[in-house]
Amino acid sequence: MHSSVWHPYTQMREWNSFDVIVKGKGMWLYDKKGDRLLDGVASMWCNVWGHSKDELVQAMVKQTKKLQHSSLFNLTNDKAEELAKIMVRLAPNMHKVFYSDDGSTAMEVSAKMALQYWQNRGEKKRTRFVTLENSYHGDTIGTMSLGYVPSFFSRYKSVLFSAIRATSPSSYRIPNGFTIKDFENHCLDRIEKTLSQNNNIAAFVMESGAQVAGGVNIYPDGFQSKISKLCKKHDVLYILDEIATGLGRLGSMVEYQAQKSTPDIVAFGKMLTAGYLPLATTLASKKVYDAFLGQYQDMRHFFHGHTFTGNPLACATAITNLALYKKYNILSKVKKSSAYLQSRVDEISELDIVGDVRHKGMLMGIELVSNKARKTPISPQKRIYQKIFNEAKKHKIYLRTLGHIVMLVPPLAISERELEFLVDGTIDTIKNVSQKIL
Repeated sequence: MHSSVWHPYTQMREWNSFDVIVKGKGMWLYDKKGDRLLDGVASMWCNVWGHSKDELVQAMVKQTKKLQHSSLFNLTNDKAEELAKIMVRLAPNMHKVFYSDDGSTAMEVSAKMALQYWQNRGEKKRTRFVTLENSYHGDTIGTMSLGYVPSFFSRYKSVLFSAIRATSPSSYRIPNGFTIKDFENHCLDRIEKTLSQNNNIAAFVMESGAQVAGGVNIYPDGFQSKISKLCKKHDVLYILDEIATGLGRLGSMVEYQAQKSTPDIVAFGKMLTAGYLPLATTLASKKVYDAFLGQYQDMRHFFHGHTFTGNPLACATAITNLALYKKYNILSKVKKSSAYLQSRVDEISELDIVGDVRHKGMLMGIELVSNKARKTPISPQKRIYQKIFNEAKKHKIYLRTLGHIVMLVPPLAISERELEFLVDGTIDTIKNVSQKIL
């Protein structure tokens, strides 16, 4: 079939055809031939309940009949107001909600909000951001600058703004002469030195709980909390990205609460509408919000907005989704599923080309290496991403790698039987692919 679609993060010369998905039901995606695949990546990490969840579909239909969209410029709508109240109750220390369309735009909002905060306070030199190496915050110019993954964004480096990048502790690749704890303390010492020696820093920005697209790097216990305290000590805004890690993905509704950290600004997205419609939020503390108040002629108001900001259809879907979290006690389900995933870690780790398995909640990264002793990542020349995808299809599962890292990020509500099917299929996939490349 001839297609006019240009696919994301895909070398189009290597893919002359794609499975055309026409239906989703539960945890499964169905193509036009009637074949099905278990959605092992929650349709890009955002699906909560599986596909075609009746309560969500009905909420969308009901809202469609009332109000499809209404601008939030000098107007408001009932669903945007209702969802904002829910989000403020959900997220400790947050005061106001700014709506956008997806994770990239929500983090772009965060950066602009932090910059203008200092401008409004008369501290115009506060223009720099400190971020963690291998963090990822989106694909816009601003968010590529914040979350610079070299393999993704080096082509655009000439147009990105400069950020100060701090080393993030990794449990897999530890420098010689360091224990894991030593390395963590070393990273924290370097971060404090950066914050104390630079008087032009607007904010410290990091993913909450774990770095996801940068390689599934799970933070050590207490690491995030210590950074939170350092930001407060040195009067630097603390911005957290919970786009991929919040709302249950790592086992907590609000990950920064579990991490005992207190942001000034935090972004949520992906699972906010259960993966049914585009919507993201940037929440700000009262301290941040109050800095934008004044008379119109003061020009202190926030200079940002999107056409579909606060879209009532998306907000209505999010309201129903968050109600379902309580109705079905999804966090209890996540805890059980996470324990099952953890019980399979050793088995996966023993596979010939698996160097490391990193797991928390409903997130697992399986790093594939060509040499276990040297921890050498499998070369892109091996086209491992395509081999994994094609082999996984034979086992009726949809997997996508981040380079040489296989991601398991299933819908939160996946059943035990389907989770077992996913893990078994992933193990068989890696086994069969390893025989072809070793």
